[in-house]
Amino acid sequence: MTTCPTSTAAEPQPSSPPQRPTPLVSAYEMRSLCTDAERAEAAALVQDRQRWLNLRGLPLPARADIPALFRDPKVEATGLFEDGLLLACMILQREPDLGWGIDISGPCLFLGHVHTLPNRSDDAIRLITLWASDYAARLGLLHVRAEALARHPLDADPIARFLNRLTDMGWDLRGSGTGRTGERVARLELAAEHRPGLGTLVGCRVHEPRPAGDERSIA
Repeated sequence: MTTCPTSTAAEPQPSSPPQRPTPLVSAYEMRSLCTDAERAEAAALVQDRQRWLNLRGLPLPARADIPALFRDPKVEATGLFEDGLLLACMILQREPDLGWGIDISGPCLFLGHVHTLPNRSDDAIRLITLWASDYAARLGLLHVRAEALARHPLDADPIARFLNRLTDMGWDLRGSGTGRTGERVARLELAAEHRPGLGTLVGCRVHEPRPAGDERSIA
């Protein structure tokens, strides 16, 4: 009776399945406000910001129903979050022409009614600036535009200090004029720029905004 020789070779071990890399978690997130609770939180932030401005004697928009805009599910509101805390909110539009003049025309991503959490303004605006520039580039747009209420000359405080901070962040001041709400505003423009790797800092879950057309009622 013969026996099978004992093998001295190591038995092959089943290969371990490749491990998937741990997904990166962004410190901040921009996302569309889709639920009633998120929209209500944005409306409350707007009210807090308005109270903060009023207590300091700073100008407020004449339009009184801005919090209601953020509660409206038909409005494309977006928020900046940090660990679930809403730092800022705004209304996005793809606007073909803001009426700023022939030299400042063409499609853009328009940031309307930008409101930040009191005492977190500079940080929030810097993050919004980085995100908006990259997001507009991904949409195939050349510029981001926004308006800042400016009832006084642009070289007078408090608007001058605010505009200086924005230009330090990369915004260009394109003069002043009548804004979308009929008030005098400073006109701001930011070049769109692809920013690879930004997602590790600011995640993005924002719905692509519809073209604004002539829907100026939500300005």
